[in-house]
Amino acid sequence: MYSNRINDPAFAKYRANSDKYALIFSFIIAAAAILGFYLYGEFSMEMDNPEAMYIGLGIGGMFIMIALLTNRSKKGAKTWDGKVIDKQVEKKTKRRKASDPDYHMREYLLYKVIINSDYGQTHEITAEDDDTVYNYYEIGDRVRYHGSIRTYEKYDKSKDSIVFCNACASLNKIEDDKCHRCMCPLLK
Repeated sequence: MYSNRINDPAFAKYRANSDKYALIFSFIIAAAAILGFYLYGEFSMEMDNPEAMYIGLGIGGMFIMIALLTNRSKKGAKTWDGKVIDKQVEKKTKRRKASDPDYHMREYLLYKVIINSDYGQTHEITAEDDDTVYNYYEIGDRVRYHGSIRTYEKYDKSKDSIVFCNACASLNKIEDDKCHRCMCPLLK
């Protein structure tokens, strides 16, 4: 059954800390972009200040805006229930990093768990080269999406030996009460 432990104050604290750290990180990145472009404008023959600094301000502002919008979108996410309707494994190819001296393409397996919400929308949980979540869910499992923390909870965990932390996504033993990593209560 779904756990009412989702209402534990530890989750609210985790969300608040996560939002705060995202903003702090975005301000650090923004300051680095502004300083970097300012210095580039001072020491480069290609671009002068204030033009270089304006570019840095634009990029820095973009980082802050992305963090603010991301934090805001988390607050408006709805909780919904659904059912696992399919599981798929796809062999995919993507480009490697340009710095990789080997061939520039890499093959990987994309594991998908497909969920249909009770409102008829289809959602996917995906992972590259990791079948842990894929194996955790079975077709027909009832799930609840917790919008405030953007995670899924399986309804019937009675046959499971593991459970995912809904705050930090760490894998835990089913008999544990709190996550070993973030100390939030496990939804079981």
